[in-house]
Amino acid sequence: VQLQASGGGLVQAGGSMRLSCAASTRTFNSYSAGRYALAWFRQAPGKEREFVAAVNRSGGKTHYADSVKGRFTISRDNAKNTVILQMNTLKPEDTAVYYCAITGTQRPAGPYQITDMDYWGKGTLVTVSS
Repeated sequence: VQLQASGGGLVQAGGSMRLSCAASTRTFNSYSAGRYALAWFRQAPGKEREFVAAVNRSGGKTHYADSVKGRFTISRDNAKNTVILQMNTLKPEDTAVYYCAITGTQRPAGPYQITDMDYWGKGTLVTVSS
């Protein structure tokens, strides 16, 4: 199982950034009947890891943390086996290491918990300057 996140860096407050997480076909095939969800979590310095957003296999159902609703968009690029997190109107409090993860747990009403996740990618640092 392999998840590879990319796209982090430094951005000014109010700016945008796009994170990508690539997963191998083998990763998806390991889930029965293709039942899985992809998620982004983040961990700010000195804080616990928290849920950011999740999307189901088809991309038709998404969940967001209240703190990012209306600013972040999670989507799937099935042709490239990737999940995208488009982050707009970034704030200094969005500064964190962002992790992508995959789970076979279904939460139709969201949000996802850390303990739901089966596999994690290495994080990518997003720094938002004020």
